[in-house]
Amino acid sequence: MNHVTNDEISILIDKEYKNKIGKSRENEFRAWDNSMLYMFKALSTDKIPDECGIAIEYRIPATSKRVDFILTGLDEEDKENVIIVELKQWNELEEVEDEDGIVKTVLNRSKIKTAHPSYQAWSYASLIEDYNDSVEKKSIKLHPCAYLHNYIRKEKNDPLESEVYKNWIHKSPAYAKGDVIKLREFICKYVKKPDQGKGIYYIEGGKIRPSKSLQDALKVMIDGNEEFVMIDDQKVAFESIMRTVRDCIKNEKKRTIIVEGGPGTGKSVLAVNLLVKICNMNLNCQYVTKNAAPRNVYCQKLKGNYTQKYINNLFKGSGVYTDTIENEIDVLVVDEAHRLNAKSGMFKNIGENQIKEIINTAKVSIFFVDNNQRVTMDDIGSLEEIEKHAKVLDVKTRKLKLTSQFRCNGSDGYVSWLDDVLEISESGNFDGFEFDFDFKVFDDPSEMRQAIEEKNKINNKSRLVAGYCYEWITKKKENYNKI
Repeated sequence: MNHVTNDEISILIDKEYKNKIGKSRENEFRAWDNSMLYMFKALSTDKIPDECGIAIEYRIPATSKRVDFILTGLDEEDKENVIIVELKQWNELEEVEDEDGIVKTVLNRSKIKTAHPSYQAWSYASLIEDYNDSVEKKSIKLHPCAYLHNYIRKEKNDPLESEVYKNWIHKSPAYAKGDVIKLREFICKYVKKPDQGKGIYYIEGGKIRPSKSLQDALKVMIDGNEEFVMIDDQKVAFESIMRTVRDCIKNEKKRTIIVEGGPGTGKSVLAVNLLVKICNMNLNCQYVTKNAAPRNVYCQKLKGNYTQKYINNLFKGSGVYTDTIENEIDVLVVDEAHRLNAKSGMFKNIGENQIKEIINTAKVSIFFVDNNQRVTMDDIGSLEEIEKHAKVLDVKTRKLKLTSQFRCNGSDGYVSWLDDVLEISESGNFDGFEFDFDFKVFDDPSEMRQAIEEKNKINNKSRLVAGYCYEWITKKKENYNKI
């Protein structure tokens, strides 16, 4: 409060930001200058004790997410309470009806879709609640809200509080310009006594691990789901990797495991099983891929009847570990590691090297690799490159290999023949293979599709396979064929 009065709060935040995160952007500095003045107004009451805890730009451990403003204190029963405030500079927003918790607003001079502020604040609270041991053990109550201090509500049909966002606003109220007293009342409802900053200490010092409810949900999701049943060398590799994970965590050793396997060898099935098993060991584990498509596919498959909050935070992009600390996460399972890049961010200008950052972040890093599936010049995740970075970081590596091609009727000979025909590698199967396959080259992809659809009518086991698992949509041509 004194720093705001002296007009130095943004300078001090910027100084700490540079020490702990990196150089701030000009728009961030302006936001601190503006938003902290509004928070000053909300907190200007004798009802909120001076000795409450405050955190600004707090990074949630094991994530790249930052909470704008946190205030901690005790309620009437001396229970620890945490207020989470998502601050927005927005002047306008539009309702998006057909996408849950999504709005349109102007950011960087462009109108884009983004999370509703109430959903965003709620998701941060859920993230802390689901993964912080202290929150669960000490029964700390989290109370999220959003404060759009520049936003003026419309007299009728205001989009901020539209019916489509009713669920999220109930969990995390949204305050706009002219609501500073309402925000103050929200804070005072839960914070009545000082906690000497203990709430911040508990959150910052709590062990990061999946909550019991998340562990139970994951187990139910995967049990009995045939898509995630492991067979043959998948099961052998799974038990071998789990033995290494248990040994490393128990003896505080750091390891990198590299699993090689071609298409259809079950790398992703093994990766998802490892994610679930390790989470159920009370360890913090995340599934990592460069591309969002495979993360979204498994997220949807695992979700079942559970809300998205239970599993969203288990699936991460490969570029979110640029500012994590060493061994911050127990295990990182990296699927499609051959697609990793050196730099992160939209313009490939963030971080140093994704392989190095992942190995540094995790006590145990597990990379699933197929050197033959690198598709762009930016893909650096070869087996050799992973070994090189592990050696630089003085981390011992293990190598495992998956061989059975389950997509090809279990025929390694067929795949070896294809490798020879396509001149990927020479093999002993240059003149054929041992199974009865119908190999045919089509001039027209539509004819191929029709032939495969006819085959599929027999036993529903025919498939079209492509390198990308999401719909290809072009603005130039709306009528497209979806394969």
